[in-house]
Amino acid sequence: MLWNLRLFWYRLDKAAFACALFFAFVVGVLATAAAAVFNHRDAQHAAVRQFHARSVDCLARNVYYEARGESLAGQYAVAEVTMNRKASPRYPKTVCEVVYQKSAFSWTEDDVDAPVGAEWRRAAQIAEDVYYQRRPPALPGVLHYHATYVRPDWSKERERVARIGRHVFYR
Repeated sequence: MLWNLRLFWYRLDKAAFACALFFAFVVGVLATAAAAVFNHRDAQHAAVRQFHARSVDCLARNVYYEARGESLAGQYAVAEVTMNRKASPRYPKTVCEVVYQKSAFSWTEDDVDAPVGAEWRRAAQIAEDVYYQRRPPALPGVLHYHATYVRPDWSKERERVARIGRHVFYR
């Protein structure tokens, strides 16, 4: 058998063999590179989806804890102010950073229960609507609000825009 293998090797067209080997190597490298590119792209898309899901969750929590007892208009207004802050150069660049900015929203400094029930589902839907811009903005440029039962010092320096439910909104 060893003799037959040697004979086969000596009679083999080595140029064709080298060409086939080179072709197989190139195809293997290209296939590996393509798989790496697709895996990287899929990982990037997953990271973007996760970022957006986290952003919507932070926005929903803000709506829930700031305005769950308010009308839909009041809840949409709170969500919109949060997104207006995100868009403003004076505030952090992500929704979660805006929501959890020190002293921005009082609920973030308290020990709160996990959101549940119909109010949470409503807050999550409102957050998605505002985050993905499914409705036209009602309060463009509005960056501040407070509950009607308080009168912060900064409210004297701002332009009052609206009162919706138990919140007063300012530019």
